Amino acid sequence: MRNLLIGLSVAFWLIVIAYAYDQTIPRAQYGVVFLGGILELYILTELMALTESNGRANIVADFKQAYGPDNRLDAVALTLCALDIAATTVYMAVNFQALYVERSGRALPFEYWAAAVFVAVMIYLTWRSFGRTFLAVVILGFGYGAFGMFAPGPLQHGGLTVERILRTTVISVDGFFGFLTQLVAAWIALFLLYAGLLKAYGAFDLIMRLAFRSAKYLDSGIAQTAVLSSAVIGSVNGSQTANAGMTGSFTIPLMKRNGVKPETAGAIEAVASTAGQVLPPVMGAGAFIMASLITGITYVDVIIAGLIPATILSLTIFIAVHYVSAPQLDDVNADRLIEDPLPRDEFLTEAIKFGLPLFVLIYKLGIEQVTVMTAALWTASVMLVTGLSIPVIRAAAGISDESPVESIKRTGWETLDGAREGVIVLAPVTIILAAINGVVDILTATGVPTAISLALLDLSGGVLIVAAILSMVICIILGLGMPTTASYTIVALLVAPTLISQFFLPELASHFFVFYAAILAGLTPPIATCVAVACGIAGGNFWGSCREAIKISAPLFILPFVFVYHPEIVSAELNQLTLTSAGFALFGAIAVIHGINYRFTYGRAATAGFRVAFFTAGILTMVHPGQLVQAGAMTAAVVMYILQTVTGRPDPVATLSDLFDFGSSVQTDELKQK
Repeated sequence: MRNLLIGLSVAFWLIVIAYAYDQTIPRAQYGVVFLGGILELYILTELMALTESNGRANIVADFKQAYGPDNRLDAVALTLCALDIAATTVYMAVNFQALYVERSGRALPFEYWAAAVFVAVMIYLTWRSFGRTFLAVVILGFGYGAFGMFAPGPLQHGGLTVERILRTTVISVDGFFGFLTQLVAAWIALFLLYAGLLKAYGAFDLIMRLAFRSAKYLDSGIAQTAVLSSAVIGSVNGSQTANAGMTGSFTIPLMKRNGVKPETAGAIEAVASTAGQVLPPVMGAGAFIMASLITGITYVDVIIAGLIPATILSLTIFIAVHYVSAPQLDDVNADRLIEDPLPRDEFLTEAIKFGLPLFVLIYKLGIEQVTVMTAALWTASVMLVTGLSIPVIRAAAGISDESPVESIKRTGWETLDGAREGVIVLAPVTIILAAINGVVDILTATGVPTAISLALLDLSGGVLIVAAILSMVICIILGLGMPTTASYTIVALLVAPTLISQFFLPELASHFFVFYAAILAGLTPPIATCVAVACGIAGGNFWGSCREAIKISAPLFILPFVFVYHPEIVSAELNQLTLTSAGFALFGAIAVIHGINYRFTYGRAATAGFRVAFFTAGILTMVHPGQLVQAGAMTAAVVMYILQTVTGRPDPVATLSDLFDFGSSVQTDELKQK
């Protein structure tokens, strides 16, 4: 069954690559074919999961076990879903012109019945992929569309008929087949193939090795390996929770073995996985959706706009992790962390193998400025070439331990496994975005975005800061339990328009506000799905892990407000005003992290005073709209740091006298060195 999945995955990717190359059919029609194909592959992976052998026995034995007494109900349900998906998508692809153009807004009686069954199938697959939390979101969306006449206050509407809901979600080639599914098919799919090939060819292992090397130079090096590896891998993963489970299964035990408390280890992994969602160039696939939602900007503009806040967040998390982990870590020989060190020549060839596709991606997008689909096609193709050829070249040159034939076999199987891995990553992303697309189209048909806009304006009284706080709360609630792409899509369509139309925020600033706010759901109790997964691996207390995660990621909760009052930071323009605001934001974020996480040597009252003072000065430096106030707050933070540095030592009076007697101290140091 595993080999069957590999073969079908290769066929699926050939279709994706062929469309990206020539684009001979309409994108909406291709979206139907794409959704049908990936859903069938997802069902096959679910059937494979029902076998104890995980698909590694012969195919007849695998299917017999999948349909055995213990799994028969699940297997039959999945099989019926597969049959319905095949029938529905083939019918829609063949009759695309009639459904999409000629009979738009109308349907035949049997098409309504077929659409109703397909809706049930999508709801069932959504439940299998993401559990009851997201199932409740989907059912609530459909229920609100049908029974909106019973909703309270401004959320009330006349209700949509069942026929209109079915036309909106299926028959009109919209809804489940709408722009998000088409976006995944055209843009995101090839990047996830690239991610699957990266994993199969060993890029993640190389990332971990690079992270381990940092442990030689920092007291907190072991913890920083988790930050670096989880953030980089998480940037292409698309789900902070899934990434915490994947990389955390390795990084968390590593930190615990070297003295880090379970709560701290879980918090570090959860924050690192969350930070990865905002790192360019992929931004957890959120960058692609943002570029498609905002008219007049390109994918490159989104990446440039995201560089400054991602840099601020990364640097402050680095400092926070150092503060919280360095006192806990044991003395570690970093060389022992790598059981099988790479020779220098192999390390260089591995760097070329993975670096060249990344260079092609940057060159195609940044220099040639081709479309995202073309850049993704080039990147995945170059990854295939380097992944297949470089190991064979090394073997032919006699550098590696294997023969050229052995190298060809190994890289061939790695390529096939990369195709399978790409499908496994792609399928849940496609399912949840298709479901979100259906729900969003229903909500749009009811007029709820306008209702939310008016309600938010009314509750805030037109005060921007109040509206921003309420918007953040809404974004966190709507993002609960969802991957990055799904949570951002919902808030981008429901909340961002209010900030743009009612409070006149620039589009990029509004979208970055809701994007950053939505991913906070993974760190915010009482749900905090990302923290829950990480602390489950660490074996720590959930609430303790949440507290540590919020302390480490504090600037992430403040940065969205920086976008509101200093939108130039995410304007995709690098000028003096942008750099000045970015400098204030970075300095303020460091002050916040210092105040919360630094281990002061005072009594309880003085320590609390310093923490509050640093935190307040940091927020003012980051967010306040006036540069004079920002400069004053920054100056206050610098003075407090000097005061803390001086008075926080065992003998502050002697320290002060040494500072004034500079020449004498220099002579003393020279005598000590001699």
